[in-house]
Amino acid sequence: MKKSKKIIAMGMTLALMAGCFVGCGNDDTKPANNNSNNTQDDSNQGDDSTGDDSNQDSTGDSAEATPLEMWTFVELHGEFYKNMAVKWNEAHPDKKVEINVNVMPYDDMHNKLQIALNSNEGTPDFVDIEQGKFSNFTQGQPALLDLTSAIADYKGDIVQSRLDLYSKDGKVYGLPTHVGATVAFYNTELLEAADIDYTTIKTWADFKTAGSKYYEATGKYLGTADTSALWTTNLLMAELGSDYVDGDKIQVNSDAMVEAMTLLKDLQKANAIQTVPGGNPDKEEAYGAFNNGDYACAIMPMWQMSRYTSYMPDLAGKVAIAPAPVVDNTKAKSVGGGGTGTSVVAGKEHADLAAEFLAYAKLSYDGNVEIWNALGFDPCNMSVWNEKDVTHNEDNQFVKYFVNNPFDVLNEIKDGIAGLSAHASSLYPYINNEFCTVTLNEIFENDVDVKKALDQAQADLQNEVGQ
Repeated sequence: MKKSKKIIAMGMTLALMAGCFVGCGNDDTKPANNNSNNTQDDSNQGDDSTGDDSNQDSTGDSAEATPLEMWTFVELHGEFYKNMAVKWNEAHPDKKVEINVNVMPYDDMHNKLQIALNSNEGTPDFVDIEQGKFSNFTQGQPALLDLTSAIADYKGDIVQSRLDLYSKDGKVYGLPTHVGATVAFYNTELLEAADIDYTTIKTWADFKTAGSKYYEATGKYLGTADTSALWTTNLLMAELGSDYVDGDKIQVNSDAMVEAMTLLKDLQKANAIQTVPGGNPDKEEAYGAFNNGDYACAIMPMWQMSRYTSYMPDLAGKVAIAPAPVVDNTKAKSVGGGGTGTSVVAGKEHADLAAEFLAYAKLSYDGNVEIWNALGFDPCNMSVWNEKDVTHNEDNQFVKYFVNNPFDVLNEIKDGIAGLSAHASSLYPYINNEFCTVTLNEIFENDVDVKKALDQAQADLQNEVGQ
């Protein structure tokens, strides 16, 4: 019990830190320039946060609608819920809702939510919680509503690993915004000039061969050795059938982790990958490097598409999306990266209505079409993936930008998109912070032996969390 209290206290302390562990690469719209590994949804902090509190009411006749207060740290998420409220009200005239959106800075919102839930005062009806923070809100008896029954009608169409991310003890406490499937983004113009066909890269051995050939031809690197993000490491952990934790125990120096990091280090030694400005492809400095042609491939969650369209417009028509390289004999073809889970606060007067609306907005076919069209995320409802009118809409900015269609790749890997249990663990923020500030730099920048670096990380983390 003592240890449990210590972990909870540490989790609340971490909620006050703006660090490397935020979960969506700015989960959802624009990346912050100060973060690290987790958000679109998973690498930066507070995606599209405006930095100011702002209330925005949805359209509709408020006299007939039930008001629901929603908190988020991403302005475009607020717009999404307002749009979905209009659709909901048209389909459910007897249960109209009025969504009052409160947009706050990333850390402010999560800290304010923690205080409100602890005091049971001033809570919203439903709220966005970034993946890297979510486990802080499921400690003990969660103050969040169990959404299992609310999602029953949609569950069969949803990528299960994304529901697992926001679940505890078989109960679902948050609904995902996207899959965040990890894929490879190849600059076909650069590769063709070096006589490399990206479609032949299937395994990590293929990637190493292509990377060495590309370096010999150009003096530049195929991929990145990330030091401020775990995107590629997450992928390898999933492919190797392993994880960063074993139950409630940290295991970052396991045989699988040694194999994963040794594989990446060997790629660096072969000049197939190299460290990148900013530490990972979802950084402002990295955007410039990719624009300059310094790297020909980024292995990232699918939400990286928005980084290309927003920050690398000159590469339009030159970038192809492909399945990420895999190890031999793996069942996993990808892993979900980043995310924002949206939760309903338990005990509120209109909690059941909020849950019903939220399930419709986040999991229904209509909601996921809006998620793709408005936010540019790979939707969790896979029934959308085969709707050609939606996925191959020539007016869609992502369809226009990339060489091939994103959903062709998603459908190719859909049976192998894995999840990591660590992402739902209260231990993950500590692990992510240790790797993104120390361990990855030791391995890729300072050339410290992989096993030695991982043993040190294991010892430091065990000491930090009291294991």
